[in-house]
Amino acid sequence: MQNLKLDYRRIHPFISEKEYKQMGEEVRTAQKILYDGSGEGNDFLGWLQLPSKIKDEELAAMERDLVLLRKKSDILVVVGIGGSYLGAKAVNDALSHTFSHLRKVNNPLMIFAGHNIGEDYMHELSEILDKHDYSIVVISKSGTTTEPALAFRILKNHLTKKVGSQEAVQRIIAITDQSRGALRQLSEEEGYKTFVIPDDIGGRFSVLTPVGLVPLAICGTDIRQLVKGARDMEKLCDPGNGLENNPAVLYAAARNALYRSGKKIEILVNYHHKLHYFSEWWKQLFGESEGKELKGIFPASVDNSTDLHSMGQYIQEGERILFETVISVAGQQHKMTIPRDSKDPDKLNYLAGRHIDHVNKMAELGTALAHVDGGVPNIRIEIPEINAYYIGQLIYFFENACGISGYLLGINPFNQPGVEAYKKNMFALLEKPGFEDETRKIKLKL
Repeated sequence: MQNLKLDYRRIHPFISEKEYKQMGEEVRTAQKILYDGSGEGNDFLGWLQLPSKIKDEELAAMERDLVLLRKKSDILVVVGIGGSYLGAKAVNDALSHTFSHLRKVNNPLMIFAGHNIGEDYMHELSEILDKHDYSIVVISKSGTTTEPALAFRILKNHLTKKVGSQEAVQRIIAITDQSRGALRQLSEEEGYKTFVIPDDIGGRFSVLTPVGLVPLAICGTDIRQLVKGARDMEKLCDPGNGLENNPAVLYAAARNALYRSGKKIEILVNYHHKLHYFSEWWKQLFGESEGKELKGIFPASVDNSTDLHSMGQYIQEGERILFETVISVAGQQHKMTIPRDSKDPDKLNYLAGRHIDHVNKMAELGTALAHVDGGVPNIRIEIPEINAYYIGQLIYFFENACGISGYLLGINPFNQPGVEAYKKNMFALLEKPGFEDETRKIKLKL
């Protein structure tokens, strides 16, 4: 199997090769901090060697344990927020048929709840679930995070009314803490099948734990190939391979060199519609890891060529504070050529007989050249195709680069203290018990 390829040549009009190479010692130090666990957040490094620790027999056993749930369900509702939903969503969307919701397939359709606080959303979801056999995977370390806890309470009641309490227990899987928390306690009281969220892996790094693997296995993803791709990338990123052969190190160095030159926004670009939610996962990974202490590259994303007709104008001619990282997919799973039209009303006969993807690739190349000419540095990441193996490679590549990049910035890449600010205000406004002082103070501001 091939590995993903990293091409950073198009940053050199903006960062000289000499400047880039001067970061070598800093990058080596950041990588050492990550691997020897000497930096802040070192109690959340369980993801670092996770792929190589996962045994194929464990994955096969997981698949066998979940077969019955797959057979019982037309729909799998995954209840979670942040890392508890974005990883599974990213992988499932990348590997599923684009119109799977309109096709009759053997695997359950994966849908989500608990990732928003939408009354209309929950009502309309309940309407759909009235008409389908479904199961629930609820993901929460504590069981008390507001958004998924609200959704799970509603869905548990709905499922119990629909199939009865005994059958509902067989259709609910909880992925939670090994021994603590409200969801662990409820699972033991009710008898739900459970899987464990490791204590040393944060949510945004958790897609290769049961958080991602369980719902993906139920819905038919080849989780063994997913893990294999991550495992092979883990080996490639090992410090023993040297900096020059390590794509995660080279990417972390390139993006930080650009950041120091004044490029404050990184846009992750794809030219394949199935990678939209992969970009959303990437945005959480880097945004939550790096946006601290008034530092960090702001992560954004576009889906091209669609967004060339909207955001393309700003990228080409707006303020020069951004750079692009392009995920390029070399091969397509299907082949379609452009037909010839005898009248040629749209003047496209010059493309007749060519594959659609050829046009897409020329749009990708033409855009990169135009943006570089317009002052936008360009990093390119190429994968041979979209399949479980290469998505696994991409996941681990970005996770590893994120850890190194965070230490290059001089921050703790594995905490998220700012996330608590909105929760504190929300609980005070809702007059949650225990927040009486905060409620009084916040009402004085209103």
